[in-house]
Amino acid sequence: MEPTLKLSPVEKYLMKPIHSFISKSTTGGIVLFIAALIAIFFANSPWAEAYSHIWHHEIGVSFGAYELKMTLHHWINDGLMAIFFFVVGLELKRELTNGELASPKKAILPIIAAIGGMVFPAAIYLFFNGGTDASHGWGIPMATDIAFALGVMYLLGNRVPLSLKIFLTALAIVDDLGAVLVIAIFYTSDLNLLFLSLGIALFVLLIICNKLGFKSPLFYAVIGIGGIWLCFLLSGVHATIAAVLAAFAIPSTAKVNESFFSFKMDQLRQKFYNIDPTDKRKNLTEEQVSAIEEMNVLSKDALPVSHRLEHGMHAFVSFVVMPIFALCNAAIPINLDSGISAVTLGVALGLLLGKVLGVFGLVALTIQLKLVPKPDGMTMRNLLGVGFLASIGFTMSLFVTELAFDVNKHPEFPAEAKLGIIGASVIGGLIGYLILRTSKK
Repeated sequence: MEPTLKLSPVEKYLMKPIHSFISKSTTGGIVLFIAALIAIFFANSPWAEAYSHIWHHEIGVSFGAYELKMTLHHWINDGLMAIFFFVVGLELKRELTNGELASPKKAILPIIAAIGGMVFPAAIYLFFNGGTDASHGWGIPMATDIAFALGVMYLLGNRVPLSLKIFLTALAIVDDLGAVLVIAIFYTSDLNLLFLSLGIALFVLLIICNKLGFKSPLFYAVIGIGGIWLCFLLSGVHATIAAVLAAFAIPSTAKVNESFFSFKMDQLRQKFYNIDPTDKRKNLTEEQVSAIEEMNVLSKDALPVSHRLEHGMHAFVSFVVMPIFALCNAAIPINLDSGISAVTLGVALGLLLGKVLGVFGLVALTIQLKLVPKPDGMTMRNLLGVGFLASIGFTMSLFVTELAFDVNKHPEFPAEAKLGIIGASVIGGLIGYLILRTSKK
């Protein structure tokens, strides 16, 4: 008879449902959406001024004669979001080394889709705002929010073929890489070459340590956060770029290879069983505890540091970093009395129209010209649905908005851009969901 695990009432009725909720693919998007709604509610309530004031409290950290002082809003966007970009960097590295982007044949179509999904939205935005003080916001509609887009797709279950989910994931990853490059090149303030050089030197140090086989997560965390992040923050290059670089320096190979892991784990399992297979005691013996600890160490060594960090930080990013970012940045006062501005129109149409033209139009053309084979399960209808899902630009678009405009000259531009982001993301998500919902299984 197969043994069963008896759960306590707390584990059965509290911990297990919570763990099940957290582990679902759609949960992070749901929590992020709720946080955004809360921010929008307060921004349009009698408490709007008090709510905005919360994020402008100044917090400082002193290092002897040196002091690093920023508002809570900047700590979130420059500090907390660095954790988000660190995980993005880990995902990028995984896809480039051992994922869908590792094979040129598999990567070509998502790369084409991502390029089209960045160029067309930027062009449409500049059509409405080129030559004006708002022209620097062209990077806002270029981004796709991977959490929301995949969350909507996973709600559809088996109506969406696996190949389409992989395609959207790879597209969003390349899109994130494009957004990181845009931030690094076009949304960077005046450079301090001393701190920039020091940050790059620390990055090179991490790469060398990686090549030498050094695999301590604590070492990479200290040098990456305390060194590279701080240097980039002080250099003028946006600090989130440091997080991506640090992620690329994290080892992606394990201490223990697959064959040794399988062989040794079989030995330990047999050792555990042979200690006392008929023992009826509730507590484990010292020998059994020792065997379990060996299994634990072996399992840890069989996973690359980058994978452990990515999976370990995913819940923190989804349920702490992203909701706090939304609460801080999605507080959009909605006022259409004076009509829809060119900034709002450029962002909204850039996302809705530009993403569909870039993703669906360019990929469909590439397939029709037989330059790239169509993935199994992909149809023109569900590709159109993916094009609309790609117009969900929420997180990355909001982030770029904070970098794009001079709020001292035009304090109204960020709110206008955010209105376009929210509107396009909701409409694009709904249309994409309905298209894929009505597609054949």
